[in-house]
Amino acid sequence: MTAPALRFCANLNFMFLEAGSFLDRYRAAKSAGFGGVEGPFPPADVNLDALVAVQKETGLKQILMNIALGDASDGQFGCAALPGREKEFLVNLQRTIEYAKAIGCGKIHIMAGKLEGPSTATHDHTYLENLRVAAPILERNNIVGVIEPINKYAVPGYYLSCYDKAVQMITSVDSPSVKLMFDIYHAQHIRGDITNSIRTLAPHIGHVQLAQVPGRNEPSSDGELNFRSILRSLATEGRYADGWVGCEYRPLGGTAEGLGWLRDYGYWQ
Repeated sequence: MTAPALRFCANLNFMFLEAGSFLDRYRAAKSAGFGGVEGPFPPADVNLDALVAVQKETGLKQILMNIALGDASDGQFGCAALPGREKEFLVNLQRTIEYAKAIGCGKIHIMAGKLEGPSTATHDHTYLENLRVAAPILERNNIVGVIEPINKYAVPGYYLSCYDKAVQMITSVDSPSVKLMFDIYHAQHIRGDITNSIRTLAPHIGHVQLAQVPGRNEPSSDGELNFRSILRSLATEGRYADGWVGCEYRPLGGTAEGLGWLRDYGYWQ
């Protein structure tokens, strides 16, 4: 039986770390058979020209890029929800758009940031206003910004850890350029009920990522989730613009050796 049509991109923040340099991860992903990649904003030692060159060399599509983190070294996961850092957020967004446009990347993960204490109405207001400022900028540049609830076990203190709040923000912004990143790994930790979550959230989804729970390893690894069923539901119930699924997992061994699940599930020959 042929598997439903989904396309998978390698997350270069988690996969092919054994390849060495950041740019060599692109080459390793291409050699392994991927047609697309996603991942962090390039590190400081990788300039835009080098990034464009490796993309042309490999022919890989850059599906998604995390927003630049600027010069911050405080361990933050972005700053979109952090009061007083609005100018920094805008600078980081504009820099990321510059890189994204240069390599044809159509999605940017807008990261909210970690809080030192409980979330407040001020954080909510800051986050919403930053998304409202970002929306027309993204739209002019034909880029979708995605926001991702992250579970409290993976990143304690992260501002956005609730799908209801994410949908509320997306609805309030009311822009086709602000969508939801549905990471199956985080969704299982936060709310479970993955099949119904896919169905319910489908109108808001702009990108999907996956990993097994709780180990955050290959979908075929031992864990809580039946990915044959989940991917079938995603293909039939969770259709979204381009159908790319990000493989944001930690390989149990060598990255290439762990890709057998793509063949076993019928997505690769």
